[in-house]
Amino acid sequence: MRNNNNKKIHTALITGKHPFDVPNLYNLFKSFDNIEFYPQNLDDYISDWGNCRKFYDVLIFYNFHQDTPTDIKSDENTMKDILIELCENGQGLLFLHHGILAFPKWEYWSNIIGIQDRSFGYHMDYKFKIDITNKEHPITKDLKSWTQVDETYTMKDPDSNSDIILSSDDPKSMNSIAWTRNYKKSRVLCYQSGHDNEVYSNENFRTIIYRGINWLANRI
Repeated sequence: MRNNNNKKIHTALITGKHPFDVPNLYNLFKSFDNIEFYPQNLDDYISDWGNCRKFYDVLIFYNFHQDTPTDIKSDENTMKDILIELCENGQGLLFLHHGILAFPKWEYWSNIIGIQDRSFGYHMDYKFKIDITNKEHPITKDLKSWTQVDETYTMKDPDSNSDIILSSDDPKSMNSIAWTRNYKKSRVLCYQSGHDNEVYSNENFRTIIYRGINWLANRI
């Protein structure tokens, strides 16, 4: 892990199996001055052309793959092998919006995220209030509650090993909006928000993403 604050935080934005507003999401990440981000489909991350998987400080999973990885060989390693190694390298892991719903039947993925049953409902373009649950966490410190428009999920909340930092009492959203946890050697941040530019352009959302990446990289 890089701990030198003068260096850029190298971040992989891993996508696939779900459409998204490419220009506006990319513009969000390009606006952060100390973060270099590298967008890629999950297949490109797995193939690792250039041998750079361990180069990243933070991995952002914004993918929506539903099939559980198998042991079918692809080159020298399987997707399953490679993803199981994630938490052994000390890289920070951000599961953003539909990324928390990927691989819904895979126990390993559920263990990282902290929710065993990730079945869900959803509400599109919904306006609701976000509350600061942990006001002392570096990601949320000095922030105040805000209202945003986004797609919400109705699903179970994370387990007791998670630190809930943002929440909502709206009945059309899960209670836990963002939570942090440690899994093996990795810091983990899960964040329900992030459907489209309605929320990408929200300054509070942008602050959580920016601080979250810095926290995952051990910069704050």
